[in-house]
Order: sequence, then C-alpha cells, then structure tokens
Amino acid sequence: QASQEELKAAYRRLCMLYHPDKHRDPELKTQAERLFNLVHQAYEVLSDPQTRAIYDIYGRRGLEMEGWEVVERKRTAAEIREEFERLQREREERRLQQRTNPKGTISVGIDATDLFDRYDEEYEDVPGSSFPQIEINKMHISQSIEAPLTSTDTAILSGNLSTQNGNGGGSINLALRRVTSAKGWGELEFGAGDLHGPLFGLKIFRNLTPRCFITTNCALQFSSRGVRPGLTTVLARNLDKNTMGYLQWRWGIQSAMNTSIVRDTKTSHFTVAMQLGIPHSFMMVSYQHKFQDEDQTRVKGSLKVGFFGTIVEYGAERKISRHSVLGATVSVGVPQGVSLKIKLNRASQTYFFPVHLTDQLLPSAVFYATVGPLVIYFAMHRLVIKPYLRAQKERELEKQRESTASDILQKKQEAEAAVRLMQESVRRIIEAEEARMGLIVVNAWYGKFVNDNSRKNEKVKVIDVTVPLQCLVKDSKLILTEASKAGLPGFYDPCVGEEKSLKVLYQFRGVLHQVMSADNEALRIPKQCKYHRLPSIF
Repeated sequence: QASQEELKAAYRRLCMLYHPDKHRDPELKTQAERLFNLVHQAYEVLSDPQTRAIYDIYGRRGLEMEGWEVVERKRTAAEIREEFERLQREREERRLQQRTNPKGTISVGIDATDLFDRYDEEYEDVPGSSFPQIEINKMHISQSIEAPLTSTDTAILSGNLSTQNGNGGGSINLALRRVTSAKGWGELEFGAGDLHGPLFGLKIFRNLTPRCFITTNCALQFSSRGVRPGLTTVLARNLDKNTMGYLQWRWGIQSAMNTSIVRDTKTSHFTVAMQLGIPHSFMMVSYQHKFQDEDQTRVKGSLKVGFFGTIVEYGAERKISRHSVLGATVSVGVPQGVSLKIKLNRASQTYFFPVHLTDQLLPSAVFYATVGPLVIYFAMHRLVIKPYLRAQKERELEKQRESTASDILQKKQEAEAAVRLMQESVRRIIEAEEARMGLIVVNAWYGKFVNDNSRKNEKVKVIDVTVPLQCLVKDSKLILTEASKAGLPGFYDPCVGEEKSLKVLYQFRGVLHQVMSADNEALRIPKQCKYHRLPSIF
C-alpha cells in the first residue's frame, strides 16, 4: 500500500546507504555493489504498476511465470489476476494427463459379542467357551480413480469387493463426466457385477440460481428378475450463509422422501432430517462441535428414531498427523445393541472398523466402548504418535536446512555485508536520536527463543540485529509491517522452518523498554503501553 513517493524515499535512502562510491575499502565496495543492484532490481519491479501488481498478488513466482510479455499493459490488479489464472490453467492443461485423484475405502466388520454375551446362562455349559471368540464377519473394499481427458471431460473408474459370513461379490463401474457450462455437468455411468446385472445410469447437476441447485440421478439395473428402474432427485437451497436446506425424492426399490437442514459454521455442524419411506421412516438430529485447536478436535452426538428402533451415537475425532484423522463413535440402540466404530482417514483413503459388542443394552459394554478407546488413544499418543511426529518434524527440518543451506549462507553473507555498510549511517542516526532524547535500540535479537520449561532441551538460535534495526529508525519511530522479518536489510533466517520472534530492548525519552514480536506480526515502537516499559531497577 506504499505510495510512489514513499517508494522513492525508501529507494533513495537505501541507495545512499549502499552506494559503492561511498566506500573506499575494496571488499566493502564489492558488497555494496551487490546490495545496490538488489535494491535497484526491487525498485524496478515496484515502480512499474503492472509488475508491482503481479508481485503484490503472487510474489516472485508471478514474475517468473511465462507469458506476461503478451499481456496488455495498463491493466488493473483484478485483470492481471485473471490473466495469471489463465496462464496457470494453460500450464495445468499441459500436465492434465499426469493427474489422477485416487480414493479408497477399506471396511472390516468385527463381531465381538462373545466378550459380553458369553456371561449369559446359556454359555455356561458350552464346551470350550472359556475364551471369547472374536471374528471378522464382513469386509468391504472399494477404490476409484479419476482420469482427466480434457479440461471439461473426466473418466472415473471404480470397483468394489464385499464379503459377509462367507458370501461375497463385487462390481466395476465406469463413469464419464462432462462439464457443460459454469452452471452444470452431466455424467454417464456403466457398471457390472456378479451379484447384480449390468447397470446404466445418468446423473445431472444444475445450478438453478446462485443459491439453489438440483441433482437428478436415473438408473436401470438389469437382473434375472427383470429391469429395476430407479430415480433420485435432490433439490438444495442456501437458506443463509451457513445453512443449506435439502429435499430428496427417491423412487424405486426403496422409495422415500427426505428433507434435511444442515448448518455448518466455524465452530459447529448441526443437522436435522426427516424421512418417510419404505421400509424405513425416521427422524434424526445430530450436532458436532469443532474446537479451534491445532489438532482440529471435534466431538459429536446424534439421535435417530424410526420404525427400526432408536439409536444414540456419540464420539470424537482428532487430527493425529498432517494427513491423518482418527475418530471413534459409540452406537447404542434398540434393538441393535452396542457397537464401537473406529475410522481412520489417511489422505484420500478411509479405513473403517465397526466392532459389534453386544445385541443387548449392557452398561458394561457402553462403559468399555467409551473409556477403552480414550485410554488406548492417550497412551498411543504419548508413547507412539508424539515421538513419531517429533522425529518426522526433525527430519523435515533437517531436509529443509540441507536444501536451503547454500541460499541461507548467501543471505547470511548479504546480511553481514549490509550490517558493515550500515555502521556509519547508524552512528549518525544514534547521534541525532540522542540529541532529541529519541529512540535508541540498545539490543535486538531475532530467531528462536526458548522460554517454556517443557522446551528447555531445545537450543536457542538467535542473531544480533541491533544495527539493522537502528538503521530503520526514522524520526524516533520504528515501524515494521506484517511480514517475515527475515527479509529486512541486515536480517536472515537463523532457524529455517522453526518459529521465530524479534526481541527488542530500546530506550525512549531516557527510559528503557522491552518488547517481543512474532515473526509475521506488525511492530510499532515507541508505543504508549505500560507493558513495554521496564521497572526502574534496569
């Protein structure tokens, strides 16, 4: 947001600081020439409205994008953004054939009813019943991949295999999707399997208004009993910024009408639904609370009442690594009994383990289904997950340090050269500030500080930035914007990939003050704040 006059003033100031003719020492003169050229290159970019708009929006990668030479000059920032996105789309289309979007699900059903039902009287006389029997009674595996054919056409290949109590089967499906316009798309589906005959389907999506859309799915399933037609239509509308309303009509083997309202905010997710159909009719209410922590913890609960009975579910999920989310849900119902459902999402793969504990409503089963996963999770998190994530982070940091070692070394040399070139200017600034009882930076450090006792084994990694910070003082003021301070003149990154801060001890009007600022936090000193001022003992 700096004006052209402010850019020119900053440019002149840095030119005076780094001008080669001001330094007689050959080594300082060489360093000054290099920094002077960098300042000149920066000013060339920022003084031109077009290149400045590109840099402000996309940074250096935007300037390196091929194709800007054909862009008409004197465009607005919005027009330049559109042009950049067009160039990106062209580049993506060239790599279109190399992209797929694999998705998969593995579900393993476990029958553990013998853990609790074995205590019934009927088990007492059964030979060999001293140990509970836990069995896998069903499995399901599904996988799909997407293959973009053109910018508007996509082929989707999917398949699944299922088995339950010794009987199983599978199917394979091929879908072709075409985006017809910005408002809709259509999809043709062909499938075949050993349990059912051939399948032909048509799916259409259409935006009716900016706040309303409709989806229609028609299907013909061929079998030995004849042709089974099916039709599903969903009408959805935005009721407000965070709320959607849905109306669904399904005709076919299991005909039903369903209506639901879904409200999704930053901290919660609420759903209420009602269905009238054959054979199932029900009402359902569910709520999910989203905690604003780095692990993205969520707790949820739901109540479902219908012709089939009543089900109460509660559970939680939490992010355990960068790409993995672990969740557990306890289901208590009549006549379903008690079940524990464990789900792990790893990138685009889902692993689901429903464990059926008992057919009855036993308090002991509910207790162990609730407490057991919590105890196991916290034990695993402390003994396995945290050490693994810590070691993984260290490996990534080490890899990042190795890949940027030469660049950081160059930045360090440039920063050290800039500090040497600043010495004379800083001396004059300090003399002027002392004369007016202004702002004098006594000490300043930048890097990684360790103040938490839990991190006392970590190493402090800071650099002295007293000189370059004093050089930025103008009219007894120091103003830093919301950006990484590693890019300031005389600064460099002493700990790549780690959290950094700036700590400043300064004197203003003859009184000592101290302030600590996060790396990307704006800073303005002096500030009329009692927390900056140090006690008189200093």
